[in-house]
Amino acid sequence: MMKTRHKRLAIAGGVLVAIGAASALVLNAFQSNMVFFYSPTQIAGGEAPSARIFRVGGLVEEGSVKRDGTTVSFVVTDTAKTVAVNYQGILPDLFKEGKGVVAQGQLKDGVFVAREVLAKHDENYMPPEAAEALKQAGQGGKAYGGKDYGGKDYGATLVGGSK
Repeated sequence: MMKTRHKRLAIAGGVLVAIGAASALVLNAFQSNMVFFYSPTQIAGGEAPSARIFRVGGLVEEGSVKRDGTTVSFVVTDTAKTVAVNYQGILPDLFKEGKGVVAQGQLKDGVFVAREVLAKHDENYMPPEAAEALKQAGQGGKAYGGKDYGGKDYGATLVGGSK
């Protein structure tokens, strides 16, 4: 027969094991569902994963959009480097050359195969990841359309400084 002290230790140990197992499962779920953002410069530098889904963003290069039925190919640039993107499906209505875009997918044979393409939602908006990538690529703070973000929070910054 177990003493009361031993029972308490066994219960405490069981609770700790259960909490540890639950924590491990939650952390594993978070890690497998995380999607990281990479700029075309980072992709060209080999920083992007080849076997995982991630996001790439920047500007759609002028003259690069080619359509073949529902398959669309275009080039995303951060003004320093470019990455070719293939997408099968219907593009958002606001998708245009020279405008900001973020695509989610993975690299296959040097081409980014997108599963999802997100375009800007109004005339002055740039996706935060794309704005930061352009700034990092040497735009000197002029991340979109030659207009200055002024070092403000990129969380949902609109050109002109309003949120």
